[in-house]
Amino acid sequence: MEFVIAKSGGFCRGVKKAVDTALTIDPTNTYIYGEIIHNPDVVQSITERGIVMVEDLDLVPSGATLIIRSHGVGKAVYEYCEKKNIQVVDCTCEFVRRTQKIVDEQYQAGKTIIIVGEKTHPEVVGLNGWCEGKAFVFSSEDDDFSILPEKECCIVAQTTYSAEKFEKIIKNITNIYQKTVAIFKTICYTTIGRQNEAEELSKQCDAVLVIGGLNSSNTNKLYDICAKNCPNVFRLSKAADLEYKKIKRFKKVGIVTGASTPNAQTQEVLLKMEMETEAKVTSMEEVVANMDNQPKFKKGQLITATISSADDSGVAVLLPLAKKEIILDKDEVDCEVYNKDDFNAKTGEEIELMVVGINPVKLSQKQIKQIKEEEAAIAEIQAGKEFEVVCTGFNKGGLTAEFGSYTVFVPAREIRSGYVKELDKYVGKKLRLRLIELKTERRKEIIASQRVIIEEEKAAKEAAKAAKEAEFFASIHVDDVVEGKVERVTSFGAFVSVNGFDCLAHISDLSWTGVKAVTDVLEIGKKYEFKVLKIDEEAKKVSIGYKQLQAQPWDLAAEKYAEGDVIHGKVVRIVPFGAFVEVEKGIDGLVHVSQISYEFLENPTTALTIGQEIDAKILKLDCVEKKMTLSIKALEPKPENLERKPRAPKAEDGEVKEKVRKPRAQKPADEVTEWNEGGLGGVSIADLLNKNS
Repeated sequence: MEFVIAKSGGFCRGVKKAVDTALTIDPTNTYIYGEIIHNPDVVQSITERGIVMVEDLDLVPSGATLIIRSHGVGKAVYEYCEKKNIQVVDCTCEFVRRTQKIVDEQYQAGKTIIIVGEKTHPEVVGLNGWCEGKAFVFSSEDDDFSILPEKECCIVAQTTYSAEKFEKIIKNITNIYQKTVAIFKTICYTTIGRQNEAEELSKQCDAVLVIGGLNSSNTNKLYDICAKNCPNVFRLSKAADLEYKKIKRFKKVGIVTGASTPNAQTQEVLLKMEMETEAKVTSMEEVVANMDNQPKFKKGQLITATISSADDSGVAVLLPLAKKEIILDKDEVDCEVYNKDDFNAKTGEEIELMVVGINPVKLSQKQIKQIKEEEAAIAEIQAGKEFEVVCTGFNKGGLTAEFGSYTVFVPAREIRSGYVKELDKYVGKKLRLRLIELKTERRKEIIASQRVIIEEEKAAKEAAKAAKEAEFFASIHVDDVVEGKVERVTSFGAFVSVNGFDCLAHISDLSWTGVKAVTDVLEIGKKYEFKVLKIDEEAKKVSIGYKQLQAQPWDLAAEKYAEGDVIHGKVVRIVPFGAFVEVEKGIDGLVHVSQISYEFLENPTTALTIGQEIDAKILKLDCVEKKMTLSIKALEPKPENLERKPRAPKAEDGEVKEKVRKPRAQKPADEVTEWNEGGLGGVSIADLLNKNS
């Protein structure tokens, strides 16, 4: 038994884009409007990631992400999403989008819109949404076309519709329709190619297997085409549907796959057939080659060709066993500037080429050089050299990429240190890798690690940092004066780079007079000199000060002030014995209560308030003790006939009362006698009185 696989199979470009997007996008709060493709296995793998499939837009919350599948949607969906603040990830197929634009423009021009396709298919529903749902949809050449209105019309087709049926419907419409008909053949060229392949393959084979989702429109079209030419056509959605006993009697079996069929499903069918039979699997390219009686070539094969001639398009060469010349395109010649005369002079000489394409055969000399360069690069990688790739995908085990003709796999545990949960975030990012294992037996594959590079660099960085810190602490001492650059500031101080090490200058060590913000003294990016205050090598901390290298205000006071000078200052605090006046930042002088006014003051607050600005005379200046005595009254004329008021006593309630001296109370005679006896040696008062009289 021989199996022949159609050349065009698996995901088309639009479907691949949509599926890849759904498999790599962040699934958090992400929705898909309908099945992304008509394939249950693919849909399940996407929903298992946490992406929600909805048929009703009301189920999509505001702020969510909505994936528009390749079938496309109507205009109203975009308007709804914009109104509800839903982020749209549009995966509409480029051919579908082109058809949508045609429908929109023709409808705006006032024409009747005719869509040829399946009325309930999501693509057709979406197209109808670009003409307010007023399109006429026909799916058969036997439909009633008399219902069309008498005005100009525009005809488009579902991109996956049968090209043969489309032509029949167009013919029937134009035969009975009297108005102008604008026909747009919008069937996707890949769809047409698949249908033509299915047509040819089904004519050559005894039986055909059509693989794809049972609800896939394009796959069903392929089935219909094959059924017309071959009486034994079997529909499969997956490998489990294959019953070998039904096909074992056929000598030649064709395999056709739909645009929504993953390659993995086709491979599963082939694997099952290989297990149950010794069937030979042949590609469509080989079938065509055999039909043309051409020698068989394989992609990547190196062959020796003979130069026949050369012209402006390239070099004509003869291949072994080939009956005709093949052109080596000038762009595939390994030379800086192509010159046909150089090759015409080498007619009959042999040249080594690589087969880069089959049916028709395509050759390249340039790619041999690329392969040799790739082999040299692989040799360096095997020797331990680091290499870079861009991540193109992922699976449950890790990340995937490509390096020339090699596939690259990075296991999840080798991406970085620790567990990596969201592999999809690495897609499109550059990876720095080192070889773990090189496989070339069945396919060329590189197993690599990024983690080892990251860990090595981290260890090297830490070792360098430790060595630099040791050198730093060996060279610095308390009271050293060092130069440092202010790197960043906080509310509590500035971090200053001293020989590459971060030291802290606390805000309290920036100015003798105190500051509210670090930037009042230091500027980020500038260099200053600091004094080392404290070193803690164990904790890796160094404290430095800026003010310690600056003169204190009292150190300069003797140069600025002298006794007898008049200063202008501000009252900063008041105490019972006087008031302190700020002469300048860091220098305060005391005005004693007696020096505030010539009048007697019970309390300084009766004459002064905090914040009040005054002039005063320096009575005494002691810079060593940091003391300055001031007088306000010394700057005022002394009043004439100034009487000093006695201090009035205060009652407990604070009111001033007149002081009244009370006469001392006389003691009783017996008490006096007793006191006299004790204090006057027995002499009585009466005796003293008599004596005096």
